[in-house]
Amino acid sequence: MSKQDSEPDMKLFWGCFIALITTAFAFITRAFLVNAEPFWPSTFGLNQVQAGELFGAGIWPFAISIIVFSLIIDQIGYRIAMLFSFVCYALYAFLAFQAYGVVMAEGLAGDELKAAQSEAYNLLYWGSVILGLGNGTVEAFINPVVATMFKKDKTKWLNILHAGWPGGLVLGGILTILLGAQAAEDWRILIYLIAIPAVVYLLMLLKAEFPVNERVSSGTSYKEMLAEFGAIGALIAGYLIFRQLGMVFGWTDNTVYILTAVATVGYYLYCKSLGRPLLIFMCIIMIPLATTELGTDGAISGLMEEPMREAGYNGLWVLIYTSAIMMVLRFWFAGPIVEKLGPLGLLATSAVLAIAGLYMLSSASGLAMIFVFATLYGFGKTFFWPTTLGVVSEQCPKGGALTLNAIAGIGMLAVGILGGPVIGKMGEDAVKLSVISSTSEETYGKISKDSTYFLGDYTAVELAKIDTLEGEEKDTVKHSIQVGKQASLASVAIFPVFMLVCYLVLIFYFKGRGGYKPIELEEGKS
Repeated sequence: MSKQDSEPDMKLFWGCFIALITTAFAFITRAFLVNAEPFWPSTFGLNQVQAGELFGAGIWPFAISIIVFSLIIDQIGYRIAMLFSFVCYALYAFLAFQAYGVVMAEGLAGDELKAAQSEAYNLLYWGSVILGLGNGTVEAFINPVVATMFKKDKTKWLNILHAGWPGGLVLGGILTILLGAQAAEDWRILIYLIAIPAVVYLLMLLKAEFPVNERVSSGTSYKEMLAEFGAIGALIAGYLIFRQLGMVFGWTDNTVYILTAVATVGYYLYCKSLGRPLLIFMCIIMIPLATTELGTDGAISGLMEEPMREAGYNGLWVLIYTSAIMMVLRFWFAGPIVEKLGPLGLLATSAVLAIAGLYMLSSASGLAMIFVFATLYGFGKTFFWPTTLGVVSEQCPKGGALTLNAIAGIGMLAVGILGGPVIGKMGEDAVKLSVISSTSEETYGKISKDSTYFLGDYTAVELAKIDTLEGEEKDTVKHSIQVGKQASLASVAIFPVFMLVCYLVLIFYFKGRGGYKPIELEEGKS
């Protein structure tokens, strides 16, 4: 038995843990900047859909990074991947500072200001893309490292590892609130926060001894790894990747279809496999799962802003509180809970709690009720992501880093392409209904404009037009907008509803096969 089998290097584990904290710092500071009105929405003139697109720009590159690095990480090594992630964080900070300088130039007004906002938006967009690449690279190396370190207890330790995500959200969120006054004067201070954990994990992992991946040590070939994912997996991932790149570079639908077909056919000709049906099913589930967790987390501080303000607190505390629940449950209770319910039972229970929490939050008022229902949502979302990774790692070990990370990549792509903008669209639709019901269609027409996104046309509120209203009408509209934002959480609950149905199907599937049992690879054998 090797040393890494009997005595896992806990310094390596904690370095991976802090790397994940870095991704959380990047996520929560950007979520706050994108959704809080005094920051990027007012500075750059963003509506909710544009904010969703900017948020998504930091999400979809995650998938490209995690999938690409999963294909080559055994060849280039975990250390190179780690260094690449650090460079991405540095470049994001540089571009964000450039955007700040563009909009803060003296004497900007009217068309000149709009042009500056557009230029700055592009800088932030590409900075967010680079940030997403860095975040994806972090997951590309930490997930297989930890799964390899703890071969016989993957779901438990992947849950503990991913306590770093909510832990980072809690710590980063509290620091963001404490720095609120300074950030209101200069939001660049929130960018500086990312450097703290980034430098720490760089120093911890720079000279670390990384383990040999389980797939490699078992003798499973590269082609066998690709076969686990298969042509159908490649079809799903390829379409999402090319669709997103097409949106960025203006490709036609036909171009996207041709590139997807070529990639899928080429993948099949090489590995001669359609993919494991179970893995494909988990890939499909990951799309609403990632939207439920990351899409909602990215928007919830803005959606709950009004009821939390009425209660005397910053809306960001909802995200911090639910993240604290995730951190505690993952870090200290993942093992016993997984042992008690099993991975699939845990996922089904989580879906039920997420449905109830989101629906109740959509109309909650008063601090006590908000946090009661936020508790349900927090309990619900806690185990979704790491337990899904655990199931995939336990059921598809021959896929190595590819299957473990590609499913996360598919989920993240879906959030960037679908989740962020769709949640934003749900928000604008709910706002429209709220404003019209409180005032009139005529009033809504005064403050809205027609826009388009990848799924079609929509109407959105323009924040600048609200200031043209007067007196009671203006106050009523502002209140109605916040009520509508909050109400949209009821629509978001449709995602965990779909997930629950899928988990029940899996439970019955494994029951018919004698129960859920992890698949283990023997060293030197495939």
